[in-house]
Amino acid sequence: MRQAKKTILAFGEVLWDILPAETILGGAPFNFAYRVNCLGDTGLMISRLGQDEPGRKAFEQITQLGLDTTFIQWDAQHPTGTVPISFDEKMNPDFVITPDVAYDYIELTDELIAVTPNIDSLCFGTLAQRNEISRQTINKIIEHSRNSLKILDINLRKNCYSLETITSSLEKANVLKLNGDEVGQLGEMLNVSHQKIPEFCKEIISKWSLKYCLVTLGEKGAFAMSDQDEKIYVPGYKVSLADSLGSGDAFTAGFVHKILRGKSISQAVQFGNILGAVVATKKGATAAVSQEEINHLLNQDVERNIYVDLMR
Repeated sequence: MRQAKKTILAFGEVLWDILPAETILGGAPFNFAYRVNCLGDTGLMISRLGQDEPGRKAFEQITQLGLDTTFIQWDAQHPTGTVPISFDEKMNPDFVITPDVAYDYIELTDELIAVTPNIDSLCFGTLAQRNEISRQTINKIIEHSRNSLKILDINLRKNCYSLETITSSLEKANVLKLNGDEVGQLGEMLNVSHQKIPEFCKEIISKWSLKYCLVTLGEKGAFAMSDQDEKIYVPGYKVSLADSLGSGDAFTAGFVHKILRGKSISQAVQFGNILGAVVATKKGATAAVSQEEINHLLNQDVERNIYVDLMR
């Protein structure tokens, strides 16, 4: 029996990733919304573009990728967001995020207020809260979204977050998603134990009344814990890496897709891990992923990368 589509809002940045050899449309919430849509749900992107050539090109590509553009706003005063990106020898990205751009000024509209009470999930981060206008808008959306599953994708980018933004976001979230490096950063900021990932997750779930804590570990897979003390570690897949852009966002999309359908935390993490691994084999964050590629990792004896500390 085919299950009904879920409606999932993603709030925040749509921007251009300026890579050494090319420029690709991205932004964590946008990548998430795209993957949600590809999985058969309705991903609605809430963002703002400048009335400039990059903005027009972004809007065209959003349309071509099949996303609903109802909640894409236009800004005559501020440019479309850009992020120059470089890579280290392991193809891990380093970001320089341009300040004071269109997605810093996302406005609350009557259309947004009308749709939010009926959504199934909302994904938001800290980057789009660096400006007061967008921060007020996401707070109002959260107020109106009632019983939706709220995912905080923390994204600790340099000069783009504050302790106040982080703590207020944690108070509103049901799910925290972050990467292994951010465990240490956040643990120090919040005075939470972070020497071991399970201890960090357990303490932050308890302290902030979260339902799930998700930690992506790059090539070594992902770890998750629930408020029922369920723990799951899934090793990474040894795949041919193109770049890691959008892999974490694909993981989040896969996890949410399964959780909203009543699947276990183990099933949700395993599916998100596979989806993220396939995306890592492709250039850019919005390359198409086929069911055949997902099935290949599911059904083949692919060598795994193991985070040894989580196997003890």
